[in-house]
Amino acid sequence: MKKMISALCLAVLLTGCSARVDIGDTPKQTQTAAAQQAQVGKTDVKKLSRTKIGYGCGVLKDEKNRTTGALDFNAKYSQYGAEAIKTDDKKITLTFDQGYENGYTAKILDTLKEKKVRAVFFLLKDYAEKNPDLVRRMIDEGHIIANHSVHHYSMPTLDDDTCKKEITEMHSYISDNFGYEMKLFRPPMGEFSEASLALTQECGYKTVMWSFAYADWDTKNQPDREQSLKKLIDSAHEGAVYLLHSVSKTNADILAQAIDGIRAKGFEFS
Repeated sequence: MKKMISALCLAVLLTGCSARVDIGDTPKQTQTAAAQQAQVGKTDVKKLSRTKIGYGCGVLKDEKNRTTGALDFNAKYSQYGAEAIKTDDKKITLTFDQGYENGYTAKILDTLKEKKVRAVFFLLKDYAEKNPDLVRRMIDEGHIIANHSVHHYSMPTLDDDTCKKEITEMHSYISDNFGYEMKLFRPPMGEFSEASLALTQECGYKTVMWSFAYADWDTKNQPDREQSLKKLIDSAHEGAVYLLHSVSKTNADILAQAIDGIRAKGFEFS
């Protein structure tokens, strides 16, 4: 009996103060779930591919109008807490990448407020530093603000420590200055590797790509309003994640009509 008690005490010391020991547990079994996951994650990252992949949802669609590239992404990378489409949700999510301010975000926020739609805004640190009033408004009006990194580097080109720092430094800035804890991350330029997705997950983040996007980012060559409106409405699908850029005048001008048109097709927004 004394030998058994000694063995159990040793198991507690080896696995940390938070471990719970049950009769019959081996030292390996007494590890907390979090500790086991952390160990698995660290081991796996070293073995994962570092090959840079440029994400794109493509134009091929299934019978539900969902882009097959987004579905394929979920199938391949959901184990790393990454998704490009919400297969368990019939609602549509609007997301905006905030690289810099071009004077249209306030109008976009006005429209979202009028239409009672909440969106996700992926922020760079520079954007948050230069536009605190807009960031505060996003939070106060119930939108989700999310992490788009500090410097907009290609995540798979970075070493592990720098990759994590791009996420954690931005997280700390928002937490310290706005009292807000972000949980979602979108890798700059949609570039990733298996390793970078796993590192993002280790930082406590979920990676969010998209299942619809179009060429709206070039401020000097803005897309036609009517054609863009048709694209936004015709592309609606269950669980859609729309990627839009707030620097786009076209997006700011057509957003209200797009929301109305998508709702007219029987969809709602998450």
